[in-house]
Amino acid sequence: MACVLGLDIGTTSTIGILISLPDTVLAKTSRPVTFSSPRQGWAEENPEEWWENVAGIVPDLIAEAGIRAADIVAVGVTGMLPAVVLLDREDRLLRPSIQQSDGRCGKEVSELAAEVPEAEFVRKAGNGINQQLVAAKLRWIEKHEPDVFAGIDTVFGSYDYINWRLTGMKAVEQNWALEAGFVDLSTGDLADDLIALAHIPRSAVPRQIGCHEVLGPVSASAAKATGLPEGIPVVGGAADHIASAYAAGITKPGDVLLKFGGAIDIMLASEEARPDPRMFLDRHLIPGLFMPNGCMATGGSALNWFAEKFARGEAEAAAGADLTLHQHLDAIAAETPPAADGVEIIPYFLGEKTPLHDPDARGVINGLSLNHDIRHVWRALLESYAYALRHHIEVFNDIGHPTLSYLASDGGSGSRLWMQICADVLQHPVQLLVGHPGSCLGAAWMAAIGAGLTDDWDGVSKFVSYGERVEPDPANADLYDAGYARFRANYEALASARRTLAQ
Repeated sequence: MACVLGLDIGTTSTIGILISLPDTVLAKTSRPVTFSSPRQGWAEENPEEWWENVAGIVPDLIAEAGIRAADIVAVGVTGMLPAVVLLDREDRLLRPSIQQSDGRCGKEVSELAAEVPEAEFVRKAGNGINQQLVAAKLRWIEKHEPDVFAGIDTVFGSYDYINWRLTGMKAVEQNWALEAGFVDLSTGDLADDLIALAHIPRSAVPRQIGCHEVLGPVSASAAKATGLPEGIPVVGGAADHIASAYAAGITKPGDVLLKFGGAIDIMLASEEARPDPRMFLDRHLIPGLFMPNGCMATGGSALNWFAEKFARGEAEAAAGADLTLHQHLDAIAAETPPAADGVEIIPYFLGEKTPLHDPDARGVINGLSLNHDIRHVWRALLESYAYALRHHIEVFNDIGHPTLSYLASDGGSGSRLWMQICADVLQHPVQLLVGHPGSCLGAAWMAAIGAGLTDDWDGVSKFVSYGERVEPDPANADLYDAGYARFRANYEALASARRTLAQ
């Protein structure tokens, strides 16, 4: 039996999947990742923990699938983007990774914007000047951690780091390089002048590699550490949100994926690159297509935070009803009317990425009265993310991208209340996916293509099926239209307060 391994270096967990072509998931498992936020707006992790997770996951998968290690014939790795991992000249980690949701570099973003006209930068780099840029993060390190900065010899991403640990070979995958702000969109090549904005030597950024291009074979040391067969090919891999959207079937222009993970991603397929500073631009895994996309700084992570910090008193009631705490909160929130009896939330708890790119943004609960309780606040939190999704859709349409069909995936899509709210706010049906294993499936399929096991780019769709189609309730359209207008107005009205709090 020939099997393919897909690994997902995620924000909250490391996930592994073993598949057998054409359509069988043999095993899937995960291990948790420690997320650290030592200061307000910071987001860091330990890359060594990712590798330790990989080393533990591989034998677990082999045992669960009941196969021999020799049956694994290729590896693909996906991960969050663009995390920043730094090595010194001896290939030692210089510091924890700086995650994609990190918001510490607002001043450096402003400095870059003062140096380079944004319109010119967007035309060349395909993305805007924002906190996602690796140059801004590296400039922060240059100022605040000069000893670390002086030791930088390699800069790459989360799955690039794991690929290096697997093969001993360094490269940056094409979408890490693009979102990092290091690629000339017109040529597709790494650009010396863009890398120079990070104040690092050109040699610090490894060569660029395509998602299904073979990077190299699993090394002897990696085989010993993980149990993988030595010599099997490892491909370039993929950004997690792009791999997830591809595996979900987002392949036709106008297809949209709403991905409800720890952060919320919104992605669509396009035949054209239309660079715009409000959104991110990535290449689709299918050659010749693009995937413009947005990513909120939070999502499920904020729901988890709220449940842990403020809803512990509901835990006994949840257990008594044989529900998880989230399911219980959904059930009681469903008792409240749409628009939560006037409670409104701005969900920018880690600043916000697209389409605002505002690291100074903060979370706000507005409209509280003594008649409200936790039911209203939980519903308002769910509604706030639906409003933020609608904001993204408006921006996509303004750029010129049609948004024709909506699919929903990942953990948050299991909340029937949340999905109904999204359908009502968007006033568009939301098609739920069943059995979508996540980004790791997209990574495994890239490995299958790169290793020559298949040339069917649509074949990955056999692993995912459709569930319920959630229809919008027209009776809620006007109410949510008004709520959305207030959502946008509240953010603008608090501009002065945001700046004061950030200072």
